[in-house]
Amino acid sequence: MMDGNRAANDRILFRGGSLITGDGRTMLEPASIRVRAGVIVELSPGMADAAESETVISTEGLMMLPGFINGHAHATIAGPSMPSGSPPLSPAQVSWQRNRHLLSGTTSLINVCGLAMADERDGELGAHPMDIHMTSAHTPHSILAADEIDGRGLTPRHRHSSIDDLVLSGCRVLGEAGGGQTLGGGAQDYRFIPDAIEEYTGLRISVQMARRLKEAVLGRRLDGRATASERTVKELLVEAAIADKISTLELRGLLERHVLAPVEHALVGLKEVADAAVRHNLPAIFHHAPPTAETLLLLQQQYPALRMIAAHANHPSFLTDEAVDYAARLKDLGAKVDISTLDVVETRFRNGPESFDALVEAGLVDTISTDFAGGDWDTIPSALHRMTRVNRKSLTEAVALATGNVARVFPEIFGDRGLLALGKRADLVMTEAHNISRVRHVFIAGQARVWNGALLSA
Repeated sequence: MMDGNRAANDRILFRGGSLITGDGRTMLEPASIRVRAGVIVELSPGMADAAESETVISTEGLMMLPGFINGHAHATIAGPSMPSGSPPLSPAQVSWQRNRHLLSGTTSLINVCGLAMADERDGELGAHPMDIHMTSAHTPHSILAADEIDGRGLTPRHRHSSIDDLVLSGCRVLGEAGGGQTLGGGAQDYRFIPDAIEEYTGLRISVQMARRLKEAVLGRRLDGRATASERTVKELLVEAAIADKISTLELRGLLERHVLAPVEHALVGLKEVADAAVRHNLPAIFHHAPPTAETLLLLQQQYPALRMIAAHANHPSFLTDEAVDYAARLKDLGAKVDISTLDVVETRFRNGPESFDALVEAGLVDTISTDFAGGDWDTIPSALHRMTRVNRKSLTEAVALATGNVARVFPEIFGDRGLLALGKRADLVMTEAHNISRVRHVFIAGQARVWNGALLSA
C-alpha cells in the first residue's frame, strides 16, 4: 500500500477496482493494471498476483480511468493570456489554475491562448506535473485583432513571429482561431464591457447585464441584425442604474469601439489559421459561436482536409436548436465538435446547461473540455457524471469524450495516452465508483501526483 506517498519504485500493480479503458466501450470489474517505468505492460480482469519487488496499490471500491485530456483551456501558462494578447496572469493565478485541473483528474492539457512563445509556458513557476501543451495563432490578422482589444502582453517578438516559426519550435496544435475577447464572446461580458462602462460612467454593471446590452445593441451575431428597440435598450440602462450616466447613442458607440473593432480582423484570422493548418497538416481549434459559425462552415467546405475542432459548440450565445444545427452541419463536413463545461454544470453563474445537454443527447459531441469562463469553469469529471445522470450516456461513452477521443483528435501530442491499454503511458485517475466527479488519486506516467485529493510534492 502507498499510504499517501509516491510509489517506491517503477514496478507497480494497481489492483481491485473497476476499470474503464477510454475506448467508449470497455469496462472491467474488478481489474488489474501492471506498470513498468511509467508504461502499462499488463491489463487484465480480476485480481492479478503481485510480482517480486512490486508496489501494490489497492483500488478496491474505486473506478480506474485514463487521465483526462483537456483540449481547450486558458490561464495555465506564464506568457500573454487569451487571444486578446493580454498581459500574463500572475504566477499565483497560473499555479491555482494548473492545480485545479490536476486535482480534478486532468493529466494532459492544451492551453489555447495562442499568442505566447514556446519558452513562455512555465516562467518562474517551473514545470508542472500535468503535461501542458501550447498552441499558435500567430497570424497577421489574429495579432491585429488582439491589438484592437488589448495586446498589452505582446512584444515585438510575439508580433513578428509566425505559425511557421512556432511549428519549428515544436507546436503541434493551432488556435484558438478567434476568441471570446476578439469576437464578442464571454470575455467581453465578464471583463471588457464592464470595464469600459465603469470607465465611462463610474459604475460597474454585472456580467449578465453586459451580455444583455451587447446583444440588444449589436445582435447575437454582432451583425446589427435582430437588435432590440431603442426603448428596450433604454429600459436595460434603467435596470442597470446607469441611464443617467450614458445615452443609448453613447452606449452604441462604446460597444462598437470595444466589441466590434477587432471582429473584422479576427474573422480574417480564422482563414489564416485554416491555411496554416492545412499546410502543416495539424489540428486547429476554432472559436465557434454565432459570429463565426457560418465562416467555419465555409472554411471546412473550402478545405476538406482541414482538421477543425469547433470549440465550445454549446457557446451561450447560441440558441439551443441553433447550436445543434450548426454542430450537425460541421460534423457532416468532417469537423470535430467540442463542448465545454464552462460554468454550466455546477456553477451556473452566467450560463445554463440547455445546449450542453442537447448536443450530448443528439450524439454530436466528439470531445469535452473546460474552456475558461472567466475562471468559473466546472470540472471535466463533474460534466461526465452529469452525462450519465441527465443525458442518458453510458459511463464508458462519457469517459471516452475526455480520454480516448481527445487522443485521437490530437495524435501528434497525445498518441501515447488517453487509453488504459498495453504500451500506453500510465496516466490514471481513481475516482469514487458511483460518482466519478469525486477524484481520489491521480497518477501521471506511473507517478502519484494526487493522493486522497491532496497534491503531492514533486
